[in-house]
Amino acid sequence: MAALDVEALRSALVGSYAAVDVVDSTGSTNADLVAVAGNAADHTVLIAEEQTAGRGRRARGWVSPPSSGLYLSVLLHPDGVPVARYGSLAMVAGVALIRTARHAGVAAALKWPNDLLAGADMAKCAGVLAEVASPGVVVGIGLNVAPLPPDVPLGPGGLAPTSLAQEGGSSDRTEIAIALLRAFAEAERSWRGAQGDLATSGLLAEYRSSCATLGQRVRVELPDGANLQGLATDIDGEGRLVVDVAGTARTLSAGDVVHVRPGS
Repeated sequence: MAALDVEALRSALVGSYAAVDVVDSTGSTNADLVAVAGNAADHTVLIAEEQTAGRGRRARGWVSPPSSGLYLSVLLHPDGVPVARYGSLAMVAGVALIRTARHAGVAAALKWPNDLLAGADMAKCAGVLAEVASPGVVVGIGLNVAPLPPDVPLGPGGLAPTSLAQEGGSSDRTEIAIALLRAFAEAERSWRGAQGDLATSGLLAEYRSSCATLGQRVRVELPDGANLQGLATDIDGEGRLVVDVAGTARTLSAGDVVHVRPGS
């Protein structure tokens, strides 16, 4: 697949981002921006044609085949937003991914907190990792664009992978990168203007309307290794998932969600 057109990216994104750089290969774009957070400007973007040590949530690997997906990170210095709200940027990125999938002509939904599901089978097409830097925060997005090789492993809970192209969408990575970064800039502007309040910014309502987790029976694998099962009933103003467990509402800020199919 053709390399990203760096000049087209910079021309299209001028005014929204301070810098847009593309490297052939790196370990992790998130790690690279975290390392320079104190010296790089607000709204700095780093994109890699290949990642050799891409990471997802809970230190899981993210498969990053060369020149087939979008592996990018954005450094932000959101002055005026409480640090406690930085984590909700993963949901802001989720809204941007939904808008991007729509642009690409692909039916998609979100799985709480940060996975993009696409196609009739609702397979995983993208993931998000937000990390507090010093100073600021780095938001990383991995989006599968071109058809995937057959050896990409299943995700947590046996979630199959897919890509925009496999679901009938555009495979033009430069076009998709521009659409994604424009959508993220617009959503992040709303988030920052509301001091990181998802509800006030209008992003919580948009996230809820696209979230396939709500109304589902779910199994949640918690960070401490415990599991719980119940009905996902809401996402609160802090972006936390509310699960009805045998009549008791449990509010969760982190965990891996598996949508439980009837009879499983």
